[in-house]
Amino acid sequence: MLLCNGSGNCNRADFQARGPLLALGPDFFSAFGVFMSSRLPLLVVLSIAMIDAMGIGLILPVMPDLIQEVSGSSLADAAIWGGILTTAFAVMQFLFGPVIGNISDRFGRRPVMLIALVVMALDYVVMALADTMWLLLVGRIVGGITAATFSTIMAYMADVSKGDDKAMRFGYVHAAFGIGFVIGPAFGGMLAEFGTRTPFVVAAVLASTTALVGFFVLTESLPETLRRPFDWKRANPFGAFRAIGRLPGVALLLLTYFFYEVAMIVYSVIWPYYGTELFDWSPRMIGVSLAIYGGFYAFAQAFLVKPAIRLLGDRRVVVLGLCGEFIFLVYFGFASNATLVLLAIPIVATASVGFPALQAILSRRVADDAQGELQGVLASLVSLATIVTPLVMTLVFARFSGPEAGLYAPGAPFLLSACFMVVGILVFLRSRRRV
Repeated sequence: MLLCNGSGNCNRADFQARGPLLALGPDFFSAFGVFMSSRLPLLVVLSIAMIDAMGIGLILPVMPDLIQEVSGSSLADAAIWGGILTTAFAVMQFLFGPVIGNISDRFGRRPVMLIALVVMALDYVVMALADTMWLLLVGRIVGGITAATFSTIMAYMADVSKGDDKAMRFGYVHAAFGIGFVIGPAFGGMLAEFGTRTPFVVAAVLASTTALVGFFVLTESLPETLRRPFDWKRANPFGAFRAIGRLPGVALLLLTYFFYEVAMIVYSVIWPYYGTELFDWSPRMIGVSLAIYGGFYAFAQAFLVKPAIRLLGDRRVVVLGLCGEFIFLVYFGFASNATLVLLAIPIVATASVGFPALQAILSRRVADDAQGELQGVLASLVSLATIVTPLVMTLVFARFSGPEAGLYAPGAPFLLSACFMVVGILVFLRSRRRV
């Protein structure tokens, strides 16, 4: 049987590329074919994004205990090892973001995502069995490489989206990631009751199950005609930066993206220490505050991005989003009331609508056969920000909250982040207005 489009044209190769499950027979296809060829693959891709976030979140609660268990060290030494593992993860994302993106431009999105899920599952198994710090380090290195496939997820959405749908579907990906961010730590904390290795086993099961489902239902989004040869000059992050940055109007947008990431990393790095220092929050309360943010973030990304862009246009949405983020960074920098901080979190999450709008503008500036490369560059920018910024933010926090602080201001990292956000706003305003 051939797969036919609405006009009656049939293409066997296209049908075969849509996944083995569609080959079960005409009766099955007539019942579920339309859904399988459009909606369900998108759900699988969103599930992969959610599993990526859940996998990270699942293991976070047990990492201090696991490191102490494996290394036999104190909590302070375990924190140092934790920093090494985090940096290794980010460095791999930086180096391999463009590589994975270019591979997906050459071989398609489907095989890259499925292979990454399988490798991710094996990586979690290794970490579950690790009895030395070197094995854990190898696990985080491999995990950083597989996490670089987030660029492929975004490229998939760019492939199957046109016009305003790009920003909307980018928002869906971020919403899925936000949901995973909410669910992961909560389940990780509960699973830790059964041992420090249990979350890794569960993460491996989630990744392998998603890979199995994806094998049967995930369709390929990149046609053969749009694929291009793999080029190492473009695949390394610096070569990819040059290649993408030379496109008209892209360089300033990339700088905006980078400064946005530098500013926003303050939440994941400083928030637990900020809440503990200022409000004496318990770990549970910190988790609740993060869950509130993650839930409203997912809602904003899923339901507010498209209406905002239709009403205001993507450039205005980016400007309003960046300005909103700036206002709340300043607010947290001077805040002293825990209740008011908690009440502000849902409003903060709505400012995130500017991010997918910025990604949509970037995506439209790049050719269809370079979407993977672009998303790889963006992933590397995120990783670069993650490598550098945590060190700066933690030093600033220590300087203004320690016992010897000349000026007591635990919110100082948020004020520094607000300065970076201002730079991002000014750079974006200077970018070309052609979209």
